Amino acid sequence: MASTVNSNKEAGSIADDGEIKSMDPEKIKKYLFRIAMQSKWEEVIRTYELNEKARGARITKSGDTALHIAVSDGQEEHVEKLVKLITEEELKIKNERGNTPLHVAAWMGNETMCLCIAKDHPSLVGALNVDNETPLFLAAAYGKKNAFLRMHYICSPNGLPNYNYCRRNDGDTILHCAIAGDYFDLAFQIIHLYEDLVNYVNAEGFSPLHLLATKPSAFKSGSHLSRFQNIIYYCIYVDELKAERWDPDNEGIIKTFKEEKNPKYPENYHTCINFIRLFGTPILSVIQNHANQRKETQSAGTGSVPQVQKGETKSADPENPAEPKKQTLNTSNPGQGHQKFPVNYNTCFESVKLLSKAMLIVLGLGSAQIRKIRDKKEKHKWSVQIMNELLKRARSYEYEDSGMNPQAHKDNDETKPYELVDGRAIFMLPEGDSEQGTVTSSTSPLPQQEAEKPNNGKENIPEGSSTDQKAENKTPSARGESPILIAAKNGVTEMVEEILELFPVAIHDMNLEKKNIVLLAVEHRQPHVYKLLLKRKILKESVFSMVDHDGNSALHLAAKLGEHKPWLIPGAALQMQWEIRWYEFVKTSMPLHFFARHNKKGRTAREIFTETHTTIVKDGGEWLTNTSESCSVVAALIATVAFATSTTVPGGVDERSGTPNLENQPAFDIFAIASLVALCFSVTAMVMFLAILTSRYQEKDFGKDLPRKLLVGLTSLFVSIASVLVSFCAGHFFVLKDKLKYATFPVYAITCLPVTFFAMAQFPLYVDLIWATFKKVPQRSYKIAPL
Repeated sequence: MASTVNSNKEAGSIADDGEIKSMDPEKIKKYLFRIAMQSKWEEVIRTYELNEKARGARITKSGDTALHIAVSDGQEEHVEKLVKLITEEELKIKNERGNTPLHVAAWMGNETMCLCIAKDHPSLVGALNVDNETPLFLAAAYGKKNAFLRMHYICSPNGLPNYNYCRRNDGDTILHCAIAGDYFDLAFQIIHLYEDLVNYVNAEGFSPLHLLATKPSAFKSGSHLSRFQNIIYYCIYVDELKAERWDPDNEGIIKTFKEEKNPKYPENYHTCINFIRLFGTPILSVIQNHANQRKETQSAGTGSVPQVQKGETKSADPENPAEPKKQTLNTSNPGQGHQKFPVNYNTCFESVKLLSKAMLIVLGLGSAQIRKIRDKKEKHKWSVQIMNELLKRARSYEYEDSGMNPQAHKDNDETKPYELVDGRAIFMLPEGDSEQGTVTSSTSPLPQQEAEKPNNGKENIPEGSSTDQKAENKTPSARGESPILIAAKNGVTEMVEEILELFPVAIHDMNLEKKNIVLLAVEHRQPHVYKLLLKRKILKESVFSMVDHDGNSALHLAAKLGEHKPWLIPGAALQMQWEIRWYEFVKTSMPLHFFARHNKKGRTAREIFTETHTTIVKDGGEWLTNTSESCSVVAALIATVAFATSTTVPGGVDERSGTPNLENQPAFDIFAIASLVALCFSVTAMVMFLAILTSRYQEKDFGKDLPRKLLVGLTSLFVSIASVLVSFCAGHFFVLKDKLKYATFPVYAITCLPVTFFAMAQFPLYVDLIWATFKKVPQRSYKIAPL
C-alpha cells in the first residue's frame, strides 16, 4: 500500500530544473504527456525552456506534440508562449495524419492561434497533411470564415490568390467544401478571392455549380414550411452577402458582441450598448439614403452631373492603386443602378428592414424557432446569390457573338485532367505540352496543379481521342450531367430558371442516356420544374417530344415508378393516387402526338405503369383494408350507441298526451337532433368502409373512387363522433344542471377526452386526404433536415 501511495505521489509531482535538463527523449515524452494531460501548461512551457528535446517530442500514439494538444485544448495564451520558444522547423512537425499545430487551429477556427502560429511563418499555411489539405483548406472545409480570411491575407499579403493551397487529393477545392457544408457566406468570399475555382471540378467531375445543384434544401423551392412558419419567414429580412476584406481594426458585427479592451462606459452597460449598436447601422443607412435622394433630386433639377458615389467603382486591391478598377453594382447606395421601385421608396424599405429587426427582438431574438427560420431564409437567399455568382463566371456555356458556335478556349486557359492512383494525382499532358512532345504523365500533389474544366454536356467523343479525353469520359460531367440537368432532377427551379435566362441554349442539354431537362424532370417527379418549362416560350416540338436512348418519351417515364417514394404524402394508397395524378397531368399537358406510343422494346406507357406499380397497388390495398376495418368497428359502435340513445327520451313521456316532459327545453332539442345525426352519419361511415373492403383494388380505383370513399367515410365518422358527444352532454345536462351547474362543462370535457384522442389521431390522415383530393398536381417531397 505504501509503495502505491509513493508511486502516485511521484506521478503527480513536478520535476525540478536539473531533472528536466537531464531527461532523455523517452523520459521527456512521458513527462510532457503527464503534465499535458493534467493541463499544467505553465510546467509545459518551463519544460520547453529547459530542454530542447521537448520541443519536437511526439508524446501521443497519434504523433501529437505538446503544442498540438495545447492548440486543441484552446490554450491561446500558452500557445503563444510555446510558439515563441520553438523554431519554424519544429512548428512543421506533423502527427500521423500529417497535421501541424496550425492545421488543428484552423479546423477549430481559432483566429488568435492561427495568427500566432502563421504570422511570422507564412509558409506554414501551405503545409500539407496526408490528404493534401492545407490549414487554409481545413478552415474552409469546416466553415471557419474569419480564420480562413486571416490566413488568406497572411499567405497572400498583396491580395493575390494562391491556388496551391486550395485543393486536396479527391479534387475538392475550398469552394467545393464551403458549398457542401452550406457555408454560403464563406463561399461568397472564396468566389471573390479565388475566381478561377468556379470552374474547377473534383475527381467525380463536379464543379461548384454541379454541387450546388444537388442541394435542393438550400433553396426555397426545396423547403416546406407550415403556415405559421411562412408568416415568420416572410417577415424576416436577410441582408445580402458582400465581399469582405479582413481588417484587424474593424471586426464588424463580431466586435459588437465582444468586450472591448478599453471601454468608455461601465462594464454592466454592455447589453445596452450592444442593443444600440444593433440598430445604429440601419438608422444611419435610412438617414444617408434620404440625404442621397435629396442630392440626386437637386442635381437632376439643375442638370449637373452627379459625382461618383461610394461603391460605384472599387479597386480590386486597395494596396495596388495602379490596378484597374472594376464597375460593380452599388449595394451601399440603393439609389444607384437598376431598381425595381422608385428611388423615393428606398427610405420606406430601409424602415421596414429596421422594423423587422426590432420585431425579432420584441418577439424574442433568442427564440429557437425564429432563429432556425432566420437561418433557413439566410440559406435560401445566400444560395441564390452564390448561384448567380457562379453562373456569372461559368465557362460551360461560352459562345461566340453569333450565339451559334462554342468558343475555343486558349491552351493556357485549359485545366489539366487527372486520375487518382493510390491517393496521388496522375496528370495527363497532351502532345506538345511536354518537352518530348509525347503524351506523358506526371505525379504530384493536387494542390500544386490546376483542375480540369467541367464538360459542357457533350457526349460525342471524336475518334482517336487522347488519354486525357478518356480520363474525362469517366466523370459525371463528361456523361452529360450539366448543372441544369442535375438541378432539374433535384427540383431546383431557381437554378433551372436562371440558367435558361442566361443561357437559353442549355435547354438542349442531354446526358448519355439522351435524356433532356424535360425527361429528367418527369422521371424524377419534379412538377415545379415541369410546369416552369410548360410556361416558357420554347420550341416544345423539339424539347417535349424527345425520347431517350431506349425510346422512352416523357409519358413512358411518368409511368415508371422508381424505388423511392417521391410524393409529399404518407400511405401507399395516397402515393398511388398521386402517381395516377402525375401520369394524367403529363398526359394531358401536351397533345397526344407529342409522345411516342411504343418504346424500343415495344411497350406502351400504360403497360409500364401497370408493371411498375404492382407492388404499390398491393400495399395500398392492404393499407386501405386495415384502415377501413378499424374505422368500421368504431362506426358500428357509434351506430349502436346512437340507435339506443335516439330511442330513449330524457325525463320520460307524459302518459296522458304522450309528449316528452322536457319537450320545451333547449337541451332536449339539441339531444334529439344530435342523436339522429350521429345515427345517420355512423351508418353512412359503415357503408363507405364496407364499400372499400369489398372493392377490387384495381389501379384505376386509386385515382378517384377509393380516396373519395375513404374521405366520405372519415368525414361521416368524425361527424358521428362529434354528434354522439353532443347528444351525451345534452342528455346528461338535466342531471347536473341544478347541483353541479358550474362544473358541468369541465366534467363533460374530461369525459370526452378518450373519444377525442381517437379523432385527433385520425385527423392528419383526413387532412392529407382532402389535400390529395383537391390538389391537381402532386407536390414533390425532399429529404431535408427539419427546422
